[in-house]
Amino acid sequence: MTVTHEPAIAPPSAAIDRDRPIGIGRVEAIHVTGAASEPMRPMERVRAVAGVGLEGDRYALGTGHYSPDPQVDRQITLIAAEELDRLATHHGIDLSPAESRRNVLTRGIDVNALVGRRFHIGAVECAGTRLCEPCQYLTDLVGKAVLKPLVHRAGLRARILTDGEIAVGDEVVALD
Repeated sequence: MTVTHEPAIAPPSAAIDRDRPIGIGRVEAIHVTGAASEPMRPMERVRAVAGVGLEGDRYALGTGHYSPDPQVDRQITLIAAEELDRLATHHGIDLSPAESRRNVLTRGIDVNALVGRRFHIGAVECAGTRLCEPCQYLTDLVGKAVLKPLVHRAGLRARILTDGEIAVGDEVVALD
């Protein structure tokens, strides 16, 4: 099965299952990097800039691998720690939060259920726009066969709606 680097467009709000349990999560880790292919740096806290991204991150700076594609929101990306745990348990692939290339590692919330919803990470309001599917670029960069096992499990892309600070330990809560 071949997966392109771009997932399908998020469903219209009428198609969202509002009864799906989402949970309340916590931020376990934060990572940013200044340029494509550079290692992700762990942060205890980071400033989120509405409509731009995370301060110091490649997509806020316009230096990410996919930065030339303005159609896809990359202001902030999330991945569930449970998915990295599942990858190790079921597929024998250890992928660290930094290797996932996502900005925020969560635990306790279904990040896929945030597509088409507004949510808070601490005091910062975000809007989930689409799944952040794995791509061949990620597979090549980390040197691990993550493409197939992470399909529909590799995280969430979101827009940042309000300025603020995100910190390890912050709650992640759906608003609608």
